[in-house]
Amino acid sequence: MQRDQRLLIALPTTPQAVIAFYAANKLGAVSALIHPLSTPPEIQHYLDATSATVVLTLDALYASFAAVRPQHALQRIVLTSIGDALSPLQRLAFWWRKGRRIAAIPADPRVLHWKPWLGASQPVAPMAARQTDEPAAILFSGGTTALPKGIVLSNRNFIAQGLQACAWGRIGASDSILAILPIFHGFGLGVCVNAAMMVGATAILVPTFDASSVARLIRRKRPSILVGVPTLYAALCRDQALAGADLSCLRAAFCGADSLPRPLKEGFEALVARGGGKLRLLEGYGLTEAVTGIMAMPLDDYREGSIGLPFPDMHAKICAPGTEQTVAIGSEGEICLAGPALMLGYLDDPQATAS
Repeated sequence: MQRDQRLLIALPTTPQAVIAFYAANKLGAVSALIHPLSTPPEIQHYLDATSATVVLTLDALYASFAAVRPQHALQRIVLTSIGDALSPLQRLAFWWRKGRRIAAIPADPRVLHWKPWLGASQPVAPMAARQTDEPAAILFSGGTTALPKGIVLSNRNFIAQGLQACAWGRIGASDSILAILPIFHGFGLGVCVNAAMMVGATAILVPTFDASSVARLIRRKRPSILVGVPTLYAALCRDQALAGADLSCLRAAFCGADSLPRPLKEGFEALVARGGGKLRLLEGYGLTEAVTGIMAMPLDDYREGSIGLPFPDMHAKICAPGTEQTVAIGSEGEICLAGPALMLGYLDDPQATAS
């Protein structure tokens, strides 16, 4: 990888994805992170949009990437396995459950296998001189009305948003956060991984989500902070394994992506209280154009239906649609934002950025 080159990362939330993101940044390259289960047409769109010629993905997904024919031919397909990050016993269990069903990789000169490559002797690559306003990552919008747009985020964006989130959530080195949200989404990368790393906290990586596995991790790993969506908290409230569990480790929980019904909020708080913990389940708001969450309720306060206050150094107002004119209190409008977490722009789309 060289300076300004793009690396397409198509992985769940795993150590390999985290390592590759930071390593590429140190080299001056830019990571574009996408859903690992993207279809071949979607993969081709992402490759064409980013001009990436190097991909990091799972061996189980090789066929989807081998099938695409992007404008810039793929030079390297780096393949890893979930088992590469597991202990020998866990790796054997994974192979028995799933790994043995993964198809053998055919001869392909573009393929490089992660684990033997890391285990081999490699020349030391010089670290690139990096500036705060240079691109660090490309994330893609949801694409509900059109093809997903690439959102270019800078080093400054990630640093600012990480500092803001840690200040707001009082996150420190003694904390651990359950990284339920995927790394190819802003919150998963920006808060669950980057913010935690910035202050020396622990990020507990969750490659796949289901309520029972999250409940098991809460019991075993004892995180201090949870972040999720309303459906996650509803599923945890229904999980019988948590009903009698020791939840005294939990001190903060945040919810986003949808409105949080008050009965669900109170039900989850009661569940934690019965387990010996004490917290408020609080709502927040964010968007990928600002990395992720940029406002939330304070830890010690609650107002039903509110998404809280802007994080430090972020400014927000409610404007008449399509303008920067502030509307009267109580009137509907659009949220207008300013601050150091805001993106550099949409990928190769100055018109969309300007509008």
